[in-house]
Amino acid sequence: MKNIALIIAGGVGARMGQDIPKQFINVYDKPVLVYTMEAFQKHPDIDGIEVVCLEGWHETLKAYARQFGIAKLEGVVNGGKNGQDSIRNGLLDIQSRHPEEDTIVLIHDAIRPMVSQEIITDNIRVCREKGNAVTVVPCTAAMLKTYDSECSEEQVPRDNLKITQTPQTFFLNEIVETHKEALEKGITNSVASCTLYIELGKKLFLAKGSEKNLKLTTSEDIEIFKALLKSKKDEWMH
Repeated sequence: MKNIALIIAGGVGARMGQDIPKQFINVYDKPVLVYTMEAFQKHPDIDGIEVVCLEGWHETLKAYARQFGIAKLEGVVNGGKNGQDSIRNGLLDIQSRHPEEDTIVLIHDAIRPMVSQEIITDNIRVCREKGNAVTVVPCTAAMLKTYDSECSEEQVPRDNLKITQTPQTFFLNEIVETHKEALEKGITNSVASCTLYIELGKKLFLAKGSEKNLKLTTSEDIEIFKALLKSKKDEWMH
């Protein structure tokens, strides 16, 4: 009964405006991706780590894993032409080592380095109890719908809305079959694993996220990440 983390680090991070991919940006002398891997390395219920990595950065990643003691790293594969492709590449590589029916995979963005031990634990629990798990937080803002990105005359009630994060967790063999079904139906560029399931009419179950589980998309997000790292209230850091 294995729990494997699949970290997606195949993007180039154009919106960050940096010369290197954002997952390899150093924050306090440690790459963002290493913080993310450390969260799964530290969790007692995670048995292995797979990374989908930008081509040309594999050896750099492996060197960082050795330097920072990421002993659970099992595999590194290239990304695809989009996120759906990249995730499928990682899933198939994991399946080649862990074909057992009870293996689950936690699919996580490399650029969410503040994922907590509690979030990982709840994903594993919900997936094993209900069949899958998608990390979410409540929608607390007023939601407006626009058709031209310039004006709005319509709101979307927020009470039934959730904002998704990662990890998104599934039984490995089931999500591999889901990816095969998607290709057969011509679905080739779904935004995330949860949207892929929805597009195929599958039910999803929700796990607890956190506002601190920040996705580093812009340079401003890096500044927020630095501030969170300096905070002494985060138990996962100890």
